[in-house]
Amino acid sequence: MKNPKKAPKPPDALELRRLAAKAELVKALAHPLRLAIVEFLADGERCVCEIAELAGAERSNISRHLALMVRAGVLSNRKQGLQVYYSLRCRCIGEFMRCVTDLLRERVEESACLLSGRRGAKEECVSCRDSAGKQGRGR
Repeated sequence: MKNPKKAPKPPDALELRRLAAKAELVKALAHPLRLAIVEFLADGERCVCEIAELAGAERSNISRHLALMVRAGVLSNRKQGLQVYYSLRCRCIGEFMRCVTDLLRERVEESACLLSGRRGAKEECVSCRDSAGKQGRGR
């Protein structure tokens, strides 16, 4: 006889604090400019001037976004002379962003299938077939 699964318990105070900390970290990424910075830093450390040039924004605006991400623990920084260099605190954030891109790509492909009016195995469009093959990998 199989063991019955226990009903999940509501999170305790410690678990709620842990979840709140995760939410703060994810919120620190929740801006298009900050996502662009994270993707840029996935290739390695950069100075503020390079980041501002990439973003096409004022350094003061970039600095506010960078400071927010440092406080949240997404980025680390170091000063060398007059320059401040930033890097991802954890390289896996770059992998997370690649995963987000894959999810968006799949959503676009599914929408294309819906718009084409194809349904069922016989009429399945190419992008749906390709997507189905990927579903077993990595998830």
